[in-house]
Amino acid sequence: MKICLVLGDQLSHGISSLGDLASIDTVMMCEVRAEATYVKHHKKKITFLFSAMRHFAQELAQKGVTVRYVRYDDPENQGSLRAEVVRAIQEIGVTELVVTEPGEYRLLDEMKQWESSIGIPVDMRPDDRFLASHEDFKDWATGRKQLRMEYFYREMRQRYSVLMDHNGPIGGQWNFDAENRKPPQKGMQVDPTYATEPDEITLDVMSLVATHFTDHFGDIDPFHYAVTREGALDALALFVRERLEHFGDYQDAMVQGEPWMFHSHIGLYLNCGLLVPLECIEAAESAYHKGHAPLNAVEGFIRQILGWREYVRGIYWLKMPAYKDTNFLEAKRALPQFYWDAQTNMNCLRQCVLETKRNAYAHHIQRLMVLGNFALLAGLDPAEVNEWYLLVYADAYEWVELPNVHGMVLFADGGVLASKPYAASGSYIKKMSNYCDSCSYKVSLKNGPKACPFNYLYWDFLDRNQTKLRGNPRMGFMFKTLDRMGDAKRTAIQEDARRFLCTLENADQA
Repeated sequence: MKICLVLGDQLSHGISSLGDLASIDTVMMCEVRAEATYVKHHKKKITFLFSAMRHFAQELAQKGVTVRYVRYDDPENQGSLRAEVVRAIQEIGVTELVVTEPGEYRLLDEMKQWESSIGIPVDMRPDDRFLASHEDFKDWATGRKQLRMEYFYREMRQRYSVLMDHNGPIGGQWNFDAENRKPPQKGMQVDPTYATEPDEITLDVMSLVATHFTDHFGDIDPFHYAVTREGALDALALFVRERLEHFGDYQDAMVQGEPWMFHSHIGLYLNCGLLVPLECIEAAESAYHKGHAPLNAVEGFIRQILGWREYVRGIYWLKMPAYKDTNFLEAKRALPQFYWDAQTNMNCLRQCVLETKRNAYAHHIQRLMVLGNFALLAGLDPAEVNEWYLLVYADAYEWVELPNVHGMVLFADGGVLASKPYAASGSYIKKMSNYCDSCSYKVSLKNGPKACPFNYLYWDFLDRNQTKLRGNPRMGFMFKTLDRMGDAKRTAIQEDARRFLCTLENADQA
């Protein structure tokens, strides 16, 4: 008997393991403790995935496929994928296993041992839902002194003929990021994101998660995510129709009480397989050609999928497993408690944590320039920060989370992914949000107990890391500014930073 194991982030009917469905006797899907708790995933993330898995299994069954579905609360559930495969061998006589390669190194490393340890052939197939294979990326990277997303992205644009004409890139340039940094406008209206009411399957999963994952972070209610391909396609269509037009201009903007802004909010659907990348790219490109969305918005959206998403996956598989253990800046400070409970006087961080807790979502500037910027400036331990990002977001899997956080946010890889640390003072947050208007600290103050901590932490970060960063050609201006500061100013910065960081270490409210 040939059985196909479909993982929780492989919910695509066209996935390689299901490519010859007629030869498969049974499709197996499992909700297992090992995968739900290797980090304590957000309750909403588990709810989303378990419900999407159950709906996918139902769709297969409606096609006449025999499905062996193991629920989390099944008393016979063995708790891990391997143990469930062994149980299937014992109960239904499995003689061959087909599976698409998993998206995380830890699971791939384990599954590579299954054939010898379990004793049946394992046909592990490549995940062809991505637009660049592991070999494609390795070939592109070979011989390059530096790996930079922009050049990879240009080649992907040409390979797939996206936003191209006979003269080259449409609009005469590859990247319109300079046009995508407008601050929020007072009174701006943001159309609501996609939302749907939970059906009986989802309500059942919500109850299960509330019972079995009480010690996990996050809120289950309200739950309004799509859990089927049909719903995910509706979410994509709604974004293209109502939000894409303004996405480019305001993709870096942050507004209190507006967690979605003009972002697509489809990452969770892409990363679990309910959507595939090329259809999202084509939907946005079509909107441009029909005159429904401007080029800067469409190019910015496409760059996130065709460029950045494919690039970080390439980096992950090229550099693992050693990549995960790098710590270029030797950061060691423990993750503060406010990343869990939002009990901080810094309003920007409080808002981003509260929205993360409620939605299992924050948009990329909140993740990078608020939550991540603080982690970088405060010297937080990369292992703890990576685990936090991996567990709190519904779209997070290690292949996408680790390069983004380890490389882009924390510069822990020393420049493999990004050309410089994305460090910023409070003035950036002031420019791109309205968070500072309701904050206990004053962003206009550079020093003292009432000054915005981002202001002095920024300069303290440069000061204490200058032996590692001073030679970076993109940071010369910042270090020249630091060098021009008088002794009294630098002493005040150091004292403010020491006082604030001691507050963190003593678990006092910062």
